[in-house]
Amino acid sequence: MPRKDSKSIATDRRKEVLEALKQLGQKTYDEVDSGKFPEFAFPSRSVSNIVYDPKLKQYVLDKINVKRSAGNIKHIRPFTQLLWLAYFADKLVSEGKTSTLRDAYYSSQADAMEFVDQAESDEIITDLETVLARAREEFKIYPEERSAIFGDLTIEYTVPRYVGRRLNLNSHPDGYLIGPSLSTAEFVETSAEMVIAVEKGGIFTRFVEEEVEKKYKAILVDTSGQAPRSTRYMLKRLNKELNLPVYIMTDGDVYGEHIAMVVISGSANAAHLRDLTVPTAKWVGVWASDIVKYKLPTDPMTEADVKRAQELKKDPRYHGGVWQRELDIFLKIKRKSELEAFSKYGLTFIVTNYLKEKMEEAKSL
Repeated sequence: MPRKDSKSIATDRRKEVLEALKQLGQKTYDEVDSGKFPEFAFPSRSVSNIVYDPKLKQYVLDKINVKRSAGNIKHIRPFTQLLWLAYFADKLVSEGKTSTLRDAYYSSQADAMEFVDQAESDEIITDLETVLARAREEFKIYPEERSAIFGDLTIEYTVPRYVGRRLNLNSHPDGYLIGPSLSTAEFVETSAEMVIAVEKGGIFTRFVEEEVEKKYKAILVDTSGQAPRSTRYMLKRLNKELNLPVYIMTDGDVYGEHIAMVVISGSANAAHLRDLTVPTAKWVGVWASDIVKYKLPTDPMTEADVKRAQELKKDPRYHGGVWQRELDIFLKIKRKSELEAFSKYGLTFIVTNYLKEKMEEAKSL
């Protein structure tokens, strides 16, 4: 794969974000200058405005808009909060700094900008995402949670102090955290032919120990449960930029099934964003039918598990195919299992037997 000019690509992205923020500020200034009350209009994120798009295969925001106007006394607080966050984002991008959601909340206090709590701050950050149709990560604001990646992939950093520095992601046995610097790095070269994303850190470690990345020419990703947005963005990039198929392995329960679906089609909470999904990714297990087939150790499904399965059956994303079939089996057997349950047959069984069979099975999905 040819080497990319990481510095110029990062510069272009930075310019795009700064221009979007500048236009937002310019609009506000022009409205004030012309004697109008400035306002922001953006799609409502209310449940009634979240619809399923069968073409995109994900939830999106519909046509209902909401406004935040300085001319409405009830809107003044959220209006000024959003304007301050746009200023804060501009400062981060301009200075090449990063922030966490928590840090953004505390930074507001330095400018006497009031938020009741971090939940309110997080909500306004999401408003800013919706106004500009850009993810907060582009504004250099990240959550605390991190996952990990391992495999033969050489990346080149684009962040200050490290611009141009290269690293191969198979050089640390624990993998590398998918944080801000790694999320924005450019891909230089790889011998990988696929990506295998696993829900559990323990299984991720087992795969590294058993050299799954070599045996399957794979890049391994630990999603650490429900994949953080930075991880979903990384999976999207690996799929789109390197044309690598993505396979997802989760625990054998309805929550694991949903973890896979969020990677594939996103979530209702992120219906205002488009670049966090991998529509071609495949959930390869642990299926409810695998629990039966492999006679895995199980636990009984709780009432909450059953209720969740029934809710997912009504979700259009789960209609048909393996999704509906496996939900039906979960509700029939009323049992759940975990990836670690394959250790019943030995520590390496999940790699030497199960993974091999599932990769073959995936070809027909």
